[in-house]
Amino acid sequence: MRLVQRITSSLRAKLLTIFVLLTMIPLIGEGLISYMKSYQTVSEHSTAANALIAEGLRRDIDILFQDTTSFLQIRKSPPVLRFLTAQSETYEDAKEILHTFELYRETYKLGGQIVNISMVNTYGKGISEKKGVFQMDADPLKNPHFLTLLNNPEQTLIIPPQAARPEDRMDGSDYEGRRVISIAKAVTQRVTHEIIGFILIDMDDRTVENFCNTTLIGETGFFYVVDEQGNPIFLPSRVEGLDPAALTFAADTDKGSRTDRSAGEPLFYVHTRSEMTGWSIVGRAPLKEIMRDADEIKSLTLYSVLFNILFTVSLYFFLTNRLIRPVQYLKNKMRQAASGNLDAKARNTGTDEIADLGHSFNIMLGQIKQLLERSLKEQEQIKKAELRTLQAQINPHFLYNTLESIMWMAETRKHDEVIALVKALSQFFRITLSKGRDQIHIKSELDHIENYLVIQRMRYRDILDYEVDLPEELNPYPIVKMSLQPLVENALYHGIKNKRGRGLIRITGGFTPDGDIRIEVRDNGAGIPGARLAQLQEQLAHGQSAAALEADASSSGGFGLLNVHQRIRLHYGSPYGVSIESEYGVGSCISVRIPAAWR
Repeated sequence: MRLVQRITSSLRAKLLTIFVLLTMIPLIGEGLISYMKSYQTVSEHSTAANALIAEGLRRDIDILFQDTTSFLQIRKSPPVLRFLTAQSETYEDAKEILHTFELYRETYKLGGQIVNISMVNTYGKGISEKKGVFQMDADPLKNPHFLTLLNNPEQTLIIPPQAARPEDRMDGSDYEGRRVISIAKAVTQRVTHEIIGFILIDMDDRTVENFCNTTLIGETGFFYVVDEQGNPIFLPSRVEGLDPAALTFAADTDKGSRTDRSAGEPLFYVHTRSEMTGWSIVGRAPLKEIMRDADEIKSLTLYSVLFNILFTVSLYFFLTNRLIRPVQYLKNKMRQAASGNLDAKARNTGTDEIADLGHSFNIMLGQIKQLLERSLKEQEQIKKAELRTLQAQINPHFLYNTLESIMWMAETRKHDEVIALVKALSQFFRITLSKGRDQIHIKSELDHIENYLVIQRMRYRDILDYEVDLPEELNPYPIVKMSLQPLVENALYHGIKNKRGRGLIRITGGFTPDGDIRIEVRDNGAGIPGARLAQLQEQLAHGQSAAALEADASSSGGFGLLNVHQRIRLHYGSPYGVSIESEYGVGSCISVRIPAAWR
């Protein structure tokens, strides 16, 4: 805790912390990015390189089997077909088949890797290089490999290595304990394609085992081969056994790589699958051998970060002695300015950047003073312009309708009514203009309402009555011009006109217990539905934007409640303004609250 307080209270400690952090964080970030990028690149390159090795090993094994399966063409030769279909055979037939075997060995370069070639028909009669003509003791159709070929005549079976015991071979051949890979294929008639027998080629498995012994991954890694169930087929001679995870992880995908950290030292695996045999060629090596270059980069990055931190601390002590004193002086001046003293200017005694900063600070203080004064004037002008703009929103329909009423009365020769209506209209607009003033006396605002109601009563003679009952002591108090007339207009158009029968608009007022002035405009009109009333009260409580005020003005036929509320708030502030109460089907009451203050 003391260390934190010391750092936060001392500029020198802060600079030291900043110097170290500004140097250490980018370096650590750059080091981490470089290490991660290099690790990823090395990992990708190593994975790709070892995948290529595994792919090459897989290709070599596939080529070996492809060349070996060329010997299966023997099954189509006429002597073989005759031997498998004939009830009896002659010495010449057997000799010709064995000669065919020898001819194929001389033709194909891998003939020396084939241990034995044998064939047998479905009745157990067969011939092989090792035993010549023979008769199987067991039914060949009970052999699981032959049963598979019987159901899939076109399939070529590659049988993994097994101990070549005489009792395991269909001709009883003895391979002196060697393991062989068997390739089996069904033999069919040329015309009917009926299976008449099977051919079996036994290949020395040491050919494939040599591939695993001579192909390396990393320095101490190795390759091994597993079948589709994860059973090991070929292991290098120096490997005695593998854990289950190493045998089964390649069963789900044809190729890929992964890192195993489950037991002891992390191990890197890469594998690919042979399409021809279905076997997986898997390479395994210690991860540290694969990632050795990335680990060296990590160490180099760490040493570089430590060196730069030491250099930064040394540079800090050299620089802070030249910076602290003028900065502390400038800090004191800024504190004085922050406390409100805009005359607290700094003395500039040098020509360096700190002196230039002090000069800029002095200029800033002067500009702040000018901006504050200018801002106050602009705000006042903006408020006045906004008020005058709002007041200029006089509904033209009211003027058009009034002029049409005057024309109609003139045509019907109702001279007294024309004179009264023109006089009321003249007084209405005289008060509306008010020589550009923003506030007028309450008496003038009431006269404005009287003129408006006189005009409207001539238009709506059958439905409109009104009463104005305000104490005369309120007359000299100022009010924002055209604050009450929009409320009366709202009561007429949205209250009285929407009900049946005659309606009454009543204007009352007085002083509140707090000493403010409260004026109410009541009507016994249609009232306001609950949802709309709640919306209006919410808008009055939280203010309204200019766009919403325009929308309210257009929808209410005048300035609208929200417009009046906004104008009163601009002049007097909170808590003054407009409030509304209403009961649907009964009527509404709109209250205006203003301060009782003399202009």
